[in-house]
Amino acid sequence: MRIPVLAGPTASGKTALALALAETLDLEIISADAMLVYKGMNIGTAKPSRVELASVPHHMIDVITPDVAYSVKDYAEHAESVIEDVLSRGKLPIVVGGTGYYIQALAKGLPTAPKTDMSVQQEFWNRFEADGIEPLHLELEAFSAEDATRTQRNPRRVIRALEIIKRTGKAPIEFTNTLPKFQYQKFFLNPEPEALKERILLRTEQMFEQGLLKEVKQLVALYPNRPTAMQAIGYKEVLAFFDGERTIEEIKEDINLATFQYAKRQRTWFRRESRNEQDVEAMQESFSVNELLSRVSAMN
Repeated sequence: MRIPVLAGPTASGKTALALALAETLDLEIISADAMLVYKGMNIGTAKPSRVELASVPHHMIDVITPDVAYSVKDYAEHAESVIEDVLSRGKLPIVVGGTGYYIQALAKGLPTAPKTDMSVQQEFWNRFEADGIEPLHLELEAFSAEDATRTQRNPRRVIRALEIIKRTGKAPIEFTNTLPKFQYQKFFLNPEPEALKERILLRTEQMFEQGLLKEVKQLVALYPNRPTAMQAIGYKEVLAFFDGERTIEEIKEDINLATFQYAKRQRTWFRRESRNEQDVEAMQESFSVNELLSRVSAMN
């Protein structure tokens, strides 16, 4: 049995398509989005609405609070247990999301790298606070280009990779993987760049209309130390506004630019996966609901 995966860049329409599939085929949705695991981070992450969450069973959403560390290993182990439970009830899960690292962990297993040592990471976090992600990314790229690509400039992942290198002298990619519990069939959405750009611009405006500023203000009140999760796109930019560093229009531009760049990295990752992996059935400019219905229905 293969578990279907619906993936693609941010704002590519995964949520609406997944809901249509789930409602028609009686599927349960397993989120593969690194930001949707956090409670209270709703608007800035484009989390499905309460109505959407109630329409079909969703899992791996609102798992932890933003101040709690949550690793790829935590995600994979939790998601696999959820998938096992869904299957045991005679239902079929579908994994939906844009976090390539999460999808890769499910499909290929987890690296057997040493456990995180925050005392070693602290040096890198200090450098990140002072100089941003780019110098750290370049340092990782010089040691392991593949790990640099896989981390997608995500601060937590980049710093974790550098920690492993410092402690072991080996790149994370060199560590063997655990065996995945399930097999997967991936479907990647790939809208045209201009269409994706328009969706991103619209989404940013909608986030502010829905109350992004209020949401971030509430999170700051709950977590004044501003945990790593609040460095996510949309949140760190609003924090800069609260700190008096940027205007509203400037942070909207910052959010759009950061989201464009993130979507571009996602598309690059998914294209590479589609070329190199046998478990990718198709990658088109767009999938219709009927196309995916027939393909997912025929899988098992």
